[in-house]
Amino acid sequence: MLSFALAILASAGMSRLTSNPDNRVFFGQDNPELQALEALENTYTKTDNVFIAMEPVSGNIASPDYLTTVRELTEAAWQIPHSSRVDSLSNFQHTQADGDDLLVEDLIPADIELNQAIAEKAIATALQKEFLVNRLIAADATVTGINITILKPPENADAVYEVVDYTNALISDFESRHPDINFYLTGGAPFDVAFSVLPNSEGAVLIPIMFVLILLIVGLALKTVWATFGVMLLIVFSVTVAMGLAGWAGTVLNAGTTGAPIIIPTLSVAHCVHLLVTVRQRMAQGWVQKDAIVESLRVNLTPIFITSATTAIGFLTLNFSDAPPFRLLGNIVATGVLAGFVLSVTMLPAVLSLVKIKPAGRTSILRNWLSALGRFVIANNRMLLWVMGALVVVLSLGSFKIKLDDNFLTYFSEKFEIRRDTDFIESRLTGLNAIEWSLPAEEDGGINDPVYLQRVDNFVGWLKQQPQVTNVGAISTTIKDLNKSMNGDDPEYLAIPESRELAAQYLLMYEMSLPYGLDLNNTIDVAKSQSRVVALVQSASSADLRDLNARAESWLRDNASQQFAKGSGLSMIFAYISERNINSMLFGSLVALVLISFILIFALRSFKIGLISLLPNLVPAAMALGLWGYVVGVAGLSIAVVVAVTLGIVVDDTVHFLSKYLRARREQGLNPAQALQDTFETVGVALTVTSFTLVVGFIVLYWSGFKVNSEMGILTAITIAFALLADFLLLPPVLLAADREDKI
Repeated sequence: MLSFALAILASAGMSRLTSNPDNRVFFGQDNPELQALEALENTYTKTDNVFIAMEPVSGNIASPDYLTTVRELTEAAWQIPHSSRVDSLSNFQHTQADGDDLLVEDLIPADIELNQAIAEKAIATALQKEFLVNRLIAADATVTGINITILKPPENADAVYEVVDYTNALISDFESRHPDINFYLTGGAPFDVAFSVLPNSEGAVLIPIMFVLILLIVGLALKTVWATFGVMLLIVFSVTVAMGLAGWAGTVLNAGTTGAPIIIPTLSVAHCVHLLVTVRQRMAQGWVQKDAIVESLRVNLTPIFITSATTAIGFLTLNFSDAPPFRLLGNIVATGVLAGFVLSVTMLPAVLSLVKIKPAGRTSILRNWLSALGRFVIANNRMLLWVMGALVVVLSLGSFKIKLDDNFLTYFSEKFEIRRDTDFIESRLTGLNAIEWSLPAEEDGGINDPVYLQRVDNFVGWLKQQPQVTNVGAISTTIKDLNKSMNGDDPEYLAIPESRELAAQYLLMYEMSLPYGLDLNNTIDVAKSQSRVVALVQSASSADLRDLNARAESWLRDNASQQFAKGSGLSMIFAYISERNINSMLFGSLVALVLISFILIFALRSFKIGLISLLPNLVPAAMALGLWGYVVGVAGLSIAVVVAVTLGIVVDDTVHFLSKYLRARREQGLNPAQALQDTFETVGVALTVTSFTLVVGFIVLYWSGFKVNSEMGILTAITIAFALLADFLLLPPVLLAADREDKI
């Protein structure tokens, strides 16, 4: 009753849990790429946005009805909460000269009634504007876009929900009134919301599936209803206690923590299985139920504690990760694992003592099979040592084939509408990954210097020649358009003005003519001492972005040393996060390995056996990564945490196997071969059931719509499967080769 009451009290904290919709939670405040982005945004404007694409069913955008709808939606988009700027074809600031004056007006003015001639002229003009093509109008003139810049108030974390809810309602209204137009939605704000709502939508489906599978496996293995009920009670409280304590601590959940309610039960159920299998085995030998429970606790308490401690250490090393969501995931799961341990030695035995448990049968198919496997392994230990050694080496070599790559825009699977809309916009209209550079001039007002402008324009020209770059925005493009407009739209004047004074005059006239909300603050700073260059990149992976940025920075060093700048942008932060996590988690894994090694040596009371235990703990991750390298070849953010996470998990089987082996050697006086055979027959069933349960539990994550969780789930499942293989086929031959003493 005491454990039950404390579990309820801890679980009550779940009501205090909140979520953070900002996808920047994946980056720590000391992340240099994040710091560079924030500096860029402080100089210019924020990059949060909503992007709406429109596609006429007819395929003809040069129609009065379609462009009227574009104009109407553009006007309506200004009403989206926290919107600060709306850019589209209709309000693009078209320039033309009237004598010595510069006329600046909307490409599709709001005060005229459109006809076919006006519509065709507007589209023809748009297709001549470098800023618009492959940004707000497709080069084949079949799709157009509207970009809404959002300024989220920092004190209102829920503002993004207001933005997306209003936008969805706005699009629904236009869809109902214009069934001949398809609408698509993407952008930073919709992605923020997708990251935020993912935990609820995923958990509502995956967690029930996981619970059903675990209870089905345990129920079939134990063949007793009350024991299965006790297991269910424990794994439910393991999750709710962990999440509740997180709530009491003021935790803010995010997409990276969605795996916690699935991971915790799969780990906690292992304790239950080991305790219950031993209870039923002792009862089958004639023990009274309560005595069997006490004996099970005596036999299993140490290995359960060790496995809980090592698993918790493995997950706690996620605090070395460069991504805060993984740190939070590690802390929540570690809490759940420790809660599961406490409940397994308090609540579970108490529940078992109050119900009737069915003894295990004298024989079972699984036990007979494991007994036969033990005899085979012992008889063929030398051959298995060579075969398993070769298999470990061959598979591990595949890890060198893994290419670290990722794509932030594909983190969500195609079952999510935002992914489908994003894929459409990327394939038909524009690139949604962006790299940004802030190019400094030599002084205030220096952006008007023709030398500076020419260097910027040369950089723009180089960027346009790069594969996958769909559009480049820069102040030099605007200045060139102004020079052309002020010279009778003569194409020969589509160039940088010859004098600084002329460039400054053009820019001043242009800025004074711009309407509210469409100024140049997103391109130049207030002092006119630096300007922003933005390259939109299509269908680009992290490796593509890193490569493009490296080549761009090299070009700037060689051709515009005074304007050298490092690439930035949200896409660039995600492009480097995998590499940063690999580097940080290597140290974390090393710490975990040292701590786990000391624990095993101390707990097993044998330096030699403790060192031997490291072999089946290290090779599974190497084999899993190698298999992934051969089959898939590409891994992203998830790979950085798999080694640290699985190191703590796979220790479980090894500890239970060696604990039973040493007990047989020390308490029963058996020789190594006899002790191994006894270990296969006593603990083999529990190891098989728990490993199978863990594999199934993590495979459930494979169906997560979030790529990071999906890859982590399948990689972890493969690692655990290899761990069982190593414990059954590699560890026994090593023990027979190394343990030749009469006493241990």
